[in-house]
Amino acid sequence: MSRHYLDWNATTPLRPEVKAAMVEAMEIAGNPSSVHSEGRAAKMLLERSREALATALGAEGADVIFTSGTTEAAAMVLPGRGIHCAPAEHSAIKVWCEQDLAVDQDGIISVPDPGRATLQLANNETGVMQDLPQGLGSSDLTQAFGKVPFAFNWLGVTAGFVSAHKLGGPKGIGALILKKGTEIEALIRGGGQEQGRRAGTENLIGIAGFAAAATAAQRELEDGTWERVAELRDGLEARILAASPGAMIAGKGARRLPNTTCVLTSGWKGETQVMQMDLAGFAISAGSACSSGKVRASGVLQAMGYSDSDAASAIRVSLGPATTADEVNRFANAWESAYSRWRDRHG
Repeated sequence: MSRHYLDWNATTPLRPEVKAAMVEAMEIAGNPSSVHSEGRAAKMLLERSREALATALGAEGADVIFTSGTTEAAAMVLPGRGIHCAPAEHSAIKVWCEQDLAVDQDGIISVPDPGRATLQLANNETGVMQDLPQGLGSSDLTQAFGKVPFAFNWLGVTAGFVSAHKLGGPKGIGALILKKGTEIEALIRGGGQEQGRRAGTENLIGIAGFAAAATAAQRELEDGTWERVAELRDGLEARILAASPGAMIAGKGARRLPNTTCVLTSGWKGETQVMQMDLAGFAISAGSACSSGKVRASGVLQAMGYSDSDAASAIRVSLGPATTADEVNRFANAWESAYSRWRDRHG
């Protein structure tokens, strides 16, 4: 049986150009902190990669600090500051915050005090996008980066968090983006790497891959790739709603990422649908990959006002640049068939 990957918000396939950049970086023997020729070559690649990432993010002039991912980047900024967030944030963010910001039925979040708040640019489960208020303390940019155009320097935020594996880069590498002049206390102390913000020899291979992924993603934003993906997503949603008039698309009334569909079919457990689709050859999820295996309703959907039963029925289908119309059509056929069997059993 052929396999079809429709879980791009969880992680993405490694881009060929990223693999090539990482293999090339493996040939550089030096430590970026060493002053000899080999060390200088490593340092040059490190700084070229930092510059490429800053360009792709529209963060020229900001401080780009490489981390192991968004989780670490958030942990460098959020703890102990009395930060407020919504329960719709990713768990890597809300673990550090007072979860008291209001979420409406479309997933839009109210931020009365931006300077003491963190707000995601796009939600990982529903794809709902936020209008970030000026002066916002920080933003999780992870899901939006590479899928929609934005510039960090125009967002009006002090800090941003990104991860490479959400846009075709390697796992285990990310970055903290700081407005120039922002002071933070180092979470990992030692040798003073990364401008004294994050000690330890840099993951040069991962960093080179991240830069290549960011550059490739920027090209896709410019060539209309995501407009095509949005057409596929909209067609899929039309098929699902036609087959199941009772189904709901979370956040459908809001501006969303072009690739994300969150479907609720009350009473039909999301975990069951994920297993059925997996057996049919399709990789999807029941929500955030970081919450997989935990039998509980989505906190994101509950915050939007959905009942426990509705929230527990959610599946997330997330497409990518390599997704084809044939794959989407095959998935719709498989889902409709499974839904018909479930409906016949449950009336």
